[in-house]
Amino acid sequence: MLDGVSLDQLRTFVAAADEGSFSAAARRLKRTQSAVSESIANLEAQLATALFDRSARYPKLTPQGAVLLADARAVVSAVDGMKARARGIAGGLEPELAAVIDVFFPIATIADVSHEFRREFPVTPLRLYVEALGAAVQPVMDGRASFGLVGSLPTLPDGLRAERITSVEFVMVAAAMHPLAEREGLIPREELARHVQLVLTDRSDLSTGREFGVMSPLTWRLADLFAKHAFLVSGLGWGGMPLHTVEKDIADGRLVELTIEDIPPGGLRLPMSAVYRVDAPPGPAARWMIDRLKQRSK
Repeated sequence: MLDGVSLDQLRTFVAAADEGSFSAAARRLKRTQSAVSESIANLEAQLATALFDRSARYPKLTPQGAVLLADARAVVSAVDGMKARARGIAGGLEPELAAVIDVFFPIATIADVSHEFRREFPVTPLRLYVEALGAAVQPVMDGRASFGLVGSLPTLPDGLRAERITSVEFVMVAAAMHPLAEREGLIPREELARHVQLVLTDRSDLSTGREFGVMSPLTWRLADLFAKHAFLVSGLGWGGMPLHTVEKDIADGRLVELTIEDIPPGGLRLPMSAVYRVDAPPGPAARWMIDRLKQRSK
């Protein structure tokens, strides 16, 4: 008998519980009271459970009805969500938005825009990858991501289009107890070469054979920016970091910004761009997010 339970019956059950009476539910559903009463009675028969106690003037949920009401709400909500998503897909909206974020991009900005995204596209799931170098581009190239926010890979493969979003301040730092932090004035490159440089490694093959920002033959390579940060604070080497990730460490004296030959005071500015395949431009949700990130960066 449970296979005969209909969505209409569940909607009627929820309406009666919300409104507190069958007559009020009938007005909300634009039906007769007898139709509402009959629908609920049939649902009770199919569930073999009394949902309402009708002994008083107004029907009251039974303990069993209160438990099953939560299930009814979940079913109705899931079906409504499916219908909304189907309408969006039929209109060209992505069934899911997948994007890859360069580890250098401020994640707080992504979180803020994601709050707005949830309000704008409530039935579109969001999937985010956080990567560096070529691994921030690979998911776009192989179709796992609609677009990427990329800055740590200076040169892009063919077939990708880039839209400038913002730039990120990038500084060279070392722990306060590191020998380089004790030097005054410009630090020459030959001095940097005597110390271990902590470098992000590429989880893809897109930068094989190329080095970006490597100034020392002594390198330790880490695939995670947070691991690199921990190693820097521990004094295990020196290296470059986005300023927003180390600003507090510098202010608190744990890290020292290095003044390096050929690097302007205040560090570098890395351009960050939204990249996507020319043959697979962003859909409505992806385009909204790219444009919103541009607005936030003005």
